[in-house]
Amino acid sequence: MNPFDLKTEKVAVLMGGASAEREVSLMSGAGVLQALQSLGVQASAFDPAERDLVALKEEGFTRCFIALHGRFGEDGTVQGALELMGIAYTGPGVMASSIAINKLMTKHIWRADGLPTPAWKTVDSGQATREAFQALGCPMIVKPAREGSSLGLTKVIAIDQCEAAFAQAATLHDEVLCEQFIAGDEVTVAVLGSGAQARALPVIRIKAPDGNYDYQNKYFTDTTQYLVPCGLPEGEEARIQQLVLKAYKSLGCRGWARADVMIDAASRQPYLLEINTSPGMTSHSLVPMAAKAAGIGYPELCLQVLQSASRDYAP
Repeated sequence: MNPFDLKTEKVAVLMGGASAEREVSLMSGAGVLQALQSLGVQASAFDPAERDLVALKEEGFTRCFIALHGRFGEDGTVQGALELMGIAYTGPGVMASSIAINKLMTKHIWRADGLPTPAWKTVDSGQATREAFQALGCPMIVKPAREGSSLGLTKVIAIDQCEAAFAQAATLHDEVLCEQFIAGDEVTVAVLGSGAQARALPVIRIKAPDGNYDYQNKYFTDTTQYLVPCGLPEGEEARIQQLVLKAYKSLGCRGWARADVMIDAASRQPYLLEINTSPGMTSHSLVPMAAKAAGIGYPELCLQVLQSASRDYAP
């Protein structure tokens, strides 16, 4: 892709969409749109839930900043449509996006590459969830395999919670994942760039009320603490950054992404949970927070991500 031309390129900020994370996506997109326009970028909002994507080509958009979250935006579908229309877009390509949205496939690849991730089982019923609880131990995390923002997630601490936890996750996706709970520090790491130029931003340590970093505490309360500098033991932050870079490259990511990690309190072993290929850009979001700690302001971050827009099959 040719270098970004601020004066001539027409940019669409894709926001909203049809996923369960629509509300958050609208907030992310509004922030990105304002930031890009403040820098003189010819940027416009575009909601795929309200307009056909073909209009992007018809109206002459040359780049898209994808601020969509979850299915129908972060899962390779929109990326594939943009590839066919020859429009550059932010974030990982079709394959990496479709793999990363699926927590099960992500785990298989990380495990194959020797990267640590908590033990898991897939389940298709409340009874299977009970069996997973007996195998994985207490507590156990139950979540849909293809949703973000902790939607549909339950921390199960008693076997009689299994049926309800499965039912809640299954309302969002028919593939349900049971995962070993790792007790310890919760951290997140953003990555910017591609290939050899990819770099991890400062680690953020998350302290949520009662350790419950759910949808509400992520986006709509001010009681969650985000620690950057993270305050981890000497050398540990660098090791986690290197682990996340390996995880990023393992899935074939480019442009930007953010990975969530749990650090076992006893062994200090970090475990990869998942990777987000279209991270949030709201006032509560973590990539802008990490970028600020690295000396990158919000508008500059948006511009850097936009400048990295590309295609899998660019000539």
